[in-house]
Amino acid sequence: MITSNQQGESPRMAVDTLGRPLRALRVSVTDRCNLRCQYCMPEEEYVWLPRETLLTFEEIVRLTNIFTSLGVDKVRITGGEPLLRKDLPALISLLRQNSKIKDIAVTTNGILLKEQAQSLYEAGLHRVTVSLDTLKADRFKALTKRNTFSQVLDGIDTVRAIGFQDLKLDTVAMQGINDDELIDLIEFGKDVDGEVRFIEYMDVGGATDWSADKVLSCESILQILSQHYGLIEPIIEDSWAPAKRFRLSDGTRFGIIASTTLPFCSTCDRSRLTADGLWYLCLYAKTGIDLRQPLRDGATEKELRALLESTWQARADRGAEERKELERVDTRGRFVEIERLRQDPHLEMHARGG
Repeated sequence: MITSNQQGESPRMAVDTLGRPLRALRVSVTDRCNLRCQYCMPEEEYVWLPRETLLTFEEIVRLTNIFTSLGVDKVRITGGEPLLRKDLPALISLLRQNSKIKDIAVTTNGILLKEQAQSLYEAGLHRVTVSLDTLKADRFKALTKRNTFSQVLDGIDTVRAIGFQDLKLDTVAMQGINDDELIDLIEFGKDVDGEVRFIEYMDVGGATDWSADKVLSCESILQILSQHYGLIEPIIEDSWAPAKRFRLSDGTRFGIIASTTLPFCSTCDRSRLTADGLWYLCLYAKTGIDLRQPLRDGATEKELRALLESTWQARADRGAEERKELERVDTRGRFVEIERLRQDPHLEMHARGG
């Protein structure tokens, strides 16, 4: 089904079998990363995507333009670590030429932000999200296997100084790992004028060490914060965004993405394009649709649009809800076995942008 947008203007919006619009696109530009976070890349060895298979910027823009003709108006650049992709500001500049895109954001670990933030800002990037799971240098090294914590802080400072608006700080909240830092992270967010978003630890892709007892739930996060801050008010807003947002008594806002304990599949308008052109309709999907091959075989814009439209119209994915349902019969085990992850790099979150 295709519906017009609220103003009755083009582009018309593609809607899936559950009435969910095609609105937000996450574009991975590389599967490489300069960290080895234990909840994302805990293994020693990985199979990388062949360089010749990666989409060029022109191919990414062409596909994105077709996505926007079907309703996409938000694009998030991801990786791996997207700032490892050479000349990334050039891609931002090309995407800014599409007037249908209302919001272009980048999610980064922040290590290369100090060097690149100015170029990204001048290219027209709207927003930056920095992954920040801890404020302790020794814990950062233990979590990421890298000693680059100071570079992340420098990157955040640079984003502020340059003038980016709406800075987000993403924290994967884990029981027994960083649950003692929730308040510190909120206070840090206040200091840098950034909104913290706590993300429940998810059993996806390379999260081979995941277990239910490591999940710090939305309920637990709110309980910890309310014991310190007092009354926490939910923010009621008409939004398809994944985060439930809350307000402290001093006006500070923060979010919680509760994908594990409170799945929001019914309002998921996001899909993911890998760096080599596979289109995933759900974060938990084990197979994707190859867009690179028809693109390079000379498919017309009309043909590609028909492929995207028919695929989205048939979409019935609700992966997080299905994983949650397994808890009833105590069968929520490992999502993908390690050997299969090694055979298919697309199953890893660092290949599809999380």
